[in-house]
Amino acid sequence: MMVSACVAAGILLFRRRASGPEVLLAHPGGPFWANRDPGAWTVPKGEPQAGESLLACARRELEEESGLTPAGPFHELGEVRQKGGKVVHAWAAEGDGDPATLRSNDFTMEWPPRSGTIATFPEVDRWEWFAPQEACRRINPAQAPFVDRLEALLG
Repeated sequence: MMVSACVAAGILLFRRRASGPEVLLAHPGGPFWANRDPGAWTVPKGEPQAGESLLACARRELEEESGLTPAGPFHELGEVRQKGGKVVHAWAAEGDGDPATLRSNDFTMEWPPRSGTIATFPEVDRWEWFAPQEACRRINPAQAPFVDRLEALLG
């Protein structure tokens, strides 16, 4: 499958609790997202490398952004189109992890803007498990169907 730069893939990790399922969401790091919460959280995702399948990309991105290695099975959740036009493909996988111990890779950018200073920020500044209803409130609105599709899959 040929992919463009406007495509990303990710894993919606879930775990089962007595109260019902929970999903692991990532809060983007960096100054743009620092004071944003509802609508800012996301499925950990990224763009595929040349020749990389979307599922392989999704698995790699979860590992790079959290340190978790998803074992599968992987359940396809389809795709959504975000407001900016990016098409995100997602899979669900069962797993667990302590948000306090998850690590993220870093990125650099000029900050403050036009200062000439390069700063380093974590790609994900925090992780949290959410029940589906709360996840839909916190996640990028375009990605909320992934949570709904997971709930349907789990019955």
